[in-house]
Amino acid sequence: MVEALGVPNLHFHDLRHTGNTLAADMGVSLRNLMARMGHDNERAALRYQHRSANADRAIADALDSLVQADREADDDDGEAGALVRA
Repeated sequence: MVEALGVPNLHFHDLRHTGNTLAADMGVSLRNLMARMGHDNERAALRYQHRSANADRAIADALDSLVQADREADDDDGEAGALVRA
């Protein structure tokens, strides 16, 4: 069947690894990733949580949103919480 698809060296495990890596990149928790894969130990599931630029960007964007929301909430007179040089 994989020959018919034009990828004769493709294995089921390749698809499993790709799907689980993509799930980890989307921010799926380790516990949910373990359940998805049927693993009962964290070590096996951690293989799929590679560091990725997408995950780093999502974290940075979420932190930026929190900071912006806090700034907007404190923006009544512009003095409270202002950064000053040390």
